[in-house]
Amino acid sequence: MPIFAVKTTARQEETVADMIASKEMAEIHAVLAPDSLTSYVMVEADDDSIIERILEEIPHARGMVPGTSSMTEVEHFLSPTPDVEGIAEGDIVELIAGPFKGEKARVQRIDEGKDQVTVELYEATVPIPVTVRGDQIRVLDSDER
Repeated sequence: MPIFAVKTTARQEETVADMIASKEMAEIHAVLAPDSLTSYVMVEADDDSIIERILEEIPHARGMVPGTSSMTEVEHFLSPTPDVEGIAEGDIVELIAGPFKGEKARVQRIDEGKDQVTVELYEATVPIPVTVRGDQIRVLDSDER
């Protein structure tokens, strides 16, 4: 099944994807608006003529990119990246949520399976290990840089 790329206005990818999906046509099988792909929506359909017809009615849709893609070319957009990706042991982070919000800490351990990070608070008198979710921290300084 061919996958077609539709060019959109920047930051309108989800709107365009929702409008295409709301058409509920049998010829359109799937619509994908990946966060990591700006100004494009991927549409799995029987052929491009049905998409071109629909795009005439959708604001923020700028047209189709010539050619098709295969599932192997877009499957990396389908698996979510863990929140702990890009974080390394020893990094200095700031907690951006939870009871220690605003505190700085050093990463001690990373559990990619659970998407959790164990950090040690900087300004505590006694070193306190705290385990938080990967989306609750922001890297300030990395040893790798």
